[in-house]
Amino acid sequence: MNDKLNETSLDTITGALCEIMGIEPPNGAKEGNEALISYAKNVFGGEKADRIFMYNPDAIAQWIYEKYPCLFTETVKRTDIAVPLLSPMPSVTPVCFATMYTGTQPESHGIRKYEKPVLKVDTIFDAMIRAGKKCAIVAHTGCTVSSIFLEREMDYFSYDTQEEVHARVAELIIEDKYDFIAIHACNYDTLMHKNGTESLTSLSEIKVNTAFYAMFDALIKKHWKNHNVFMGYGMDHGCHEIDAGAGSHGLDMPEDLNITHFYKAYKKE
Repeated sequence: MNDKLNETSLDTITGALCEIMGIEPPNGAKEGNEALISYAKNVFGGEKADRIFMYNPDAIAQWIYEKYPCLFTETVKRTDIAVPLLSPMPSVTPVCFATMYTGTQPESHGIRKYEKPVLKVDTIFDAMIRAGKKCAIVAHTGCTVSSIFLEREMDYFSYDTQEEVHARVAELIIEDKYDFIAIHACNYDTLMHKNGTESLTSLSEIKVNTAFYAMFDALIKKHWKNHNVFMGYGMDHGCHEIDAGAGSHGLDMPEDLNITHFYKAYKKE
């Protein structure tokens, strides 16, 4: 297991996505991840993306990916660029998603512990809306992503099960009317806390995520072929095992802070 912290912060994702789509980033957002920007520019031949699809599985650590690469085979097949990133502290879901989608650190966006207030600061969704983009969030009812980005002129789809979340995502891809779709998949996180980071029950959920990501990729290639598409499989933070075989996160340690995002771009036909 890598005992060094990744150097590039999670707060570089919002700036990169905005640059890739050709819109102004949220106020205060850190400069975008240059590796992602350069990659997309090369694929699109200098054009901008007009569809962004972000699949966000919760709590899947970089060390899990390194130890069990077979669980990520279908995701890696659909990846051109993998980006090691560093989550903010405390490495808990609301703090990390606020950082990912505002491009700022906790002292700026204001969520500094496990709580789910509606963010009043500028976010990637606000930036997209200002640019005339149509956005959607698909997530579990009451989860972080379905909570902290509320009160914006966009569409929210919340369901009680991961199966319903995934089914709705497939429908939205086929409908082809959203410029930016963000999905929160918290199935691994939920079971990891109860059963441990490496239990068969928990790890099986990563296989579920990769299988659905592969399906979404197939649907995107069919139904979004007239668009420049940028898609990502990007988690919020990692995890570690604690006493009694349970899992947790939130500490200042590589297991909780180091994550790897996976991205691919498709140029329109």
